Parts: sequence; C-alpha cells; structure tokens
Amino acid sequence: MADGQEGSEEQASVGKKNTEEVVASASLAPAHSLWTADVSGSVRLRREEGCPEEPVTVHQMFKASVEKYGNMYALGSKKNNKWEKITFSEYYQFCRTAAKSFMKLGLERFHGVAILGFNTAEWFFSAIGAIMAGGIMTGIYATNSPEACHYVASDSKANIIVVENQKQLDKILQIRDRLPHLKAIVQYSGQLQQKISNLYSWEEFMELGLDVSDKELDDIIGSQRANQCCVLIYTSGTTGKPKGVMLSHDNVTWTARHASKAGDMQPAEIKQESLVSYLPLSHIAAQIFDLWTGIQKGELVYFAQPDALKGSLVTTLREVCPSIHLGVPRVWEKMMEKIKVGISQCGYVKKKLVTWAMAVSLEANQKCAQKNEEKPFLFSLANSLVLEKLRADLGFSCCQKFYSGAAPLGSEAVQFFLGLDIQLYEAYGMSESTGPHFMAGPKAYKLLTCGKAVPGCQYKFSDIDSEGTGEICFWGRNVFMGFLNMEDKTREALDEDGWLRSGDMGKTDEEGFLYITGRIKELIITAGGENIPPLPIEDAVKQELPIISNAMLIGDKRKFLSMLLTLKCCHNEETMEPTERLSLEAVAYCQQLGSQATKVSDIIGGKDKGVYQAIQEGIDRVNSGATSNAQRIQKWTILTKDFSVSGGELGPTMKLRRPIVLEMYTKEIESLYKE
Repeated sequence: MADGQEGSEEQASVGKKNTEEVVASASLAPAHSLWTADVSGSVRLRREEGCPEEPVTVHQMFKASVEKYGNMYALGSKKNNKWEKITFSEYYQFCRTAAKSFMKLGLERFHGVAILGFNTAEWFFSAIGAIMAGGIMTGIYATNSPEACHYVASDSKANIIVVENQKQLDKILQIRDRLPHLKAIVQYSGQLQQKISNLYSWEEFMELGLDVSDKELDDIIGSQRANQCCVLIYTSGTTGKPKGVMLSHDNVTWTARHASKAGDMQPAEIKQESLVSYLPLSHIAAQIFDLWTGIQKGELVYFAQPDALKGSLVTTLREVCPSIHLGVPRVWEKMMEKIKVGISQCGYVKKKLVTWAMAVSLEANQKCAQKNEEKPFLFSLANSLVLEKLRADLGFSCCQKFYSGAAPLGSEAVQFFLGLDIQLYEAYGMSESTGPHFMAGPKAYKLLTCGKAVPGCQYKFSDIDSEGTGEICFWGRNVFMGFLNMEDKTREALDEDGWLRSGDMGKTDEEGFLYITGRIKELIITAGGENIPPLPIEDAVKQELPIISNAMLIGDKRKFLSMLLTLKCCHNEETMEPTERLSLEAVAYCQQLGSQATKVSDIIGGKDKGVYQAIQEGIDRVNSGATSNAQRIQKWTILTKDFSVSGGELGPTMKLRRPIVLEMYTKEIESLYKE
C-alpha cells in the first residue's frame, strides 16, 4: 500500500471542485518517506482512492470558510457579563494581526509558539497566527508544573510563549533562563503586574506588527506546504515522558473535514452549529472539535469561563444553548453524579416521576437504537412531562448531538444518559491519528461501540486471537508525521508499511462497529499466564457500586487479582483537590445501608462493617460473571483519598495514569499480597 505512492512534488490545482467547496490545493514539499522526526521535514501523504480531494493548508481552509461564512458570527466571548461576538472575517483579520506581531518578535520558521492557558478567542488567534507566521502551534496544559512547561517549551524550541495570566506567567518566569530560544512572552488576560523586558500585554502585542506588510505575511503563508508540520500535540505522558506529535496541515484540514462529516455536523450554509469550548485545547480532541472543525464547518464557538470544570459550565450551556457538545468521560460522569444527587433530594412524588420517565426513555432508546423505529407514545409523554426540562436544566434544550472522547466511556454513563434521551456518540482515536479514526454519530450508532471508521480512514487488526480481537492499526491522511526528534519512538509507532499501531485491543462486528476491549500496555498477565484486560472488570465494579469513584485492577505477574478503590468525594472548588467529605451520592448510598458515614475516614480500615460488606457483595456479583477463576478479584482496599489531576493519578483529560498509581501506592498494593 505505502510503497506505490508517488513522492514527487505535486503542483497546485486551482479551483478543484468538491461537493462542499471550491479551494485551491496546496502544492506539496518534496518527500520520500511517510514519516519524519524532523520538525522542518515533509512527508508523503497516505492518499487512497477513497479520499481523492486535494490537500490544503490551514490558511487555505480558513480563507475558504471566510469566503463562505465571512459575515456570520464565529466566536462568542463573555465580557462584563455580556456576550460579545465577532464574525469570521474579523476572526481572520485578528489572526493575521497576531501573525504579523509574531513575525515582528522574530518567530523563526518551524519554531514553536507555546500557548499556556484556558480557552479564549486570544488562544485561537495565537494558534492560527503562529501557523500563518510560519511557526509551530504548541499547546501546554494549564495544569502543568513549571518543569512540565519547560519540557514542552524547550522541546519545541519555542520563540514565544503566550500565557493566560499572572499565575501562568509565574511558571514561565521560573524557567525562562533555561529556554535559549525564547524571545518574548505575551499575556492575554489581566493587567501586567510587573514590567519585565520582552513581556507584552495582549494589546501591546497586537500593535507590534502594524508596520509588517501584507506581502511579507502572504509570502510566508504562500511558502507553506500541506505535508509540512504546523501543530505539535504533546502526549500526556501516562507511560513515560511526553512525546511531541507532529501534525501536518493536511492532517489537520483533512481530519476536520472528515471527522465532522462522520459526526453529522452541518455546514453553516445549511445550519450553523454552535458549541461551548472548555476542554484543554492542548489536547487533540478539543482542538479538532472546537478550533479546526469550527473553522471548517463555519460553527459558532462560545468560550466558557475558566472555572468551567469547577461548576460554571452548566451556567454557560444554559445561556448559549449549543447544538453540539463534547465531553470527556469524567465530565459526563460528574454530570451524571450531580443529576443523581438532585433526583435523590426531590420529594417522593417527583422522584417517582423522574425515575419512571428515565426508565421509559432507557427502554425506548435501547429498543429503537438498532432498528430506527419510532419511539412509543409513552416515551413522548415521559419526554414532554419530565425529560425536556431535565435537559434544559443542563443547558441542552437545543443540543442535538452529544460526543464523548479522549478516554473509554463506561456503560453506566451511556445508559444513564439514554434515560435522559441523550445518545453519547463515542469517538476513538489518538493524538497520532489527529483525533478520531472511528466515530459514532446519528447515522452510525450502536450501543457500547465507538461507531465506524471515519470515511477515508482504514484499519486492520494485528495479532488476532481466537475471539477475533487484535491490536487496532490505523491508515489514512490523518496519521501523524512522526514524533519530534524521536526517530526510535516513531519507528515503534509505525510498522514497516506505515500503519500506525494504536496499542489498543479491539474487534469489529459484521457491520463495522468497533468494540474496544483494552489497552495492550494495560493488559494484566497473571503469574499463571492469563491475559486480562482490566477495563471491563473495573467498569463492572463501578456499575455495581455507586459509592466507588475509581477502581484500578492489580495483578500483573501476581498469583491473583486485587483492586484499589476510591470513594466518591467532594472536591475543593478552588484547587479541585479531593476532600475527605463523601459526595452526596456516596452519603445517600451509606444511608441506604443504615450507615451514618459522611467522611472517607468513617469507612476505611473496616470501620464501617455495613459499607465493607456491601462493597464485598458488589465485588462478589462482578466475580460471578467472570469468565475464569483467574479473572476474579480476590482482595481489595479503599484508599484514603480519591484520584485527581492535582494528585497525579489522573492525566489532564482525566485518564488513569496506571504506572504512576502503581508507584504511588506500592505499600498498599504489597499489603494485599502478603501471605
């Protein structure tokens, strides 16, 4: 497959017709390989008969959208308690202004512009302006420590770092002297609290390049090729130090077009979609969904408040009523927990009514999901009496499509939201596949699957076992260029024909729907040699026991399986650190058992025999469904606090960092295996 592709430079073909738009294609830089570890390198595209459209750069995609949607609103920001919007034409001009200022600050070709902070219009202007000016856009997680910021800024040879506020600026000032490529820092929110050389407020920054001519900028834009790098996404480092995933213009523009089609997002000329941007833009899921698809489809993007994940997100959703919404599993789970608490606090009659309506909706959705049948009258009654109001309370009165990505979604959350008549469309992919390679949507939906391959994306399974499960491998225009300065890691990720190894185990059914069964690196191989994927067992435990927040299976090279459990707790609203106080849902669970526990310390160490017995009974029920004795949980322990991002157990997208947890809780784990 890979060997038959042409590596010679392709000439621009202006005005090539596409069903959606007319844009000039980008000529390609000469390339002889499907991958590179050099940021200034170029790659051959994985072009197949199934994806014939010509490659375009980020600028060409944006320009085409401006021509179609120029007078439509593109971005909405809340300032002084009022929503202010700008059009696509204004958006484009702000990006050009930012690009000129980056040029004035001395941004070098293929050097990084690192952006550290919460989602705002300025984040978008910086990202696109950096690319227009010939740099590489690089997001840094707002939760990163100074050392983690140093790693990304140093690795990407960042010439400029754009920070949100004083808190983020302080991190950079601590490491500034160890960044030889750094030329300037720009702060986009709040007043500068000190005068430091080469530190600029956003207003100062946007005026810097006013004397840079349009021709100078257009020359740099015109020199860019679709098979060259424009974005760096740093992996969250769950299994080692972060790797810089190099994405080309074609990776970004092709994926934005095809993933949005797979998710049935409408182009603005038919119906303008709207969304709220709140997930970290340094992660590929939010970047593709908010930034790139927003431009490609002409969507209206509203920016949430910085404390969105601390509770203000629902307020924003209620105000703007988006038509589409993306959440990572932990966001959906937290929403579910909050709704459950609300229901538990209702009066008897209202509680019965809500429970009845959700049961009717769940049954109707489970029956009709596969058959495309009309839902029964009883469902319509439940929906109009109860469910419409519940969805409106969440800010979803106008939302028609709900997506989940970045980590596996538990079956409990899937079923709970079906009870609200919300189908969660799961996307599956990785940073190295520019986000979604498989995607569910209104036209490709089956319960507990990740949908079907995005049109134009191919897949295969390697090392298939007797049950038809194997490692999922990717091929397509979305497959990354390579890891920055990591030739060995790039060779590990790609096989000799250029297929991307996902590291995930899965299988497809006869209709092409994908089921994920686990991650190879997470696979537990017991002392007896049995291979056990932990996710299904962990998910089953959480479904059986609503008091459990996190469950992590242990047993690699051990004689039997054991499990670390954490209880659902309240979090400090400022730091998001888990506290000792049990969540309202956990307290309600305890009360049902006749327990008065309100804190973790009331339960752990066997202090509350009723709760311990209930947990054991739940684990016994999970064990009764085990396919073999080796897959039974023999021992378990409750940890003193819940896992969190700040504690280090969870990554920025709430993904469990298993190697870190194993290291942090060595003592507790070893106590489970004492004879």
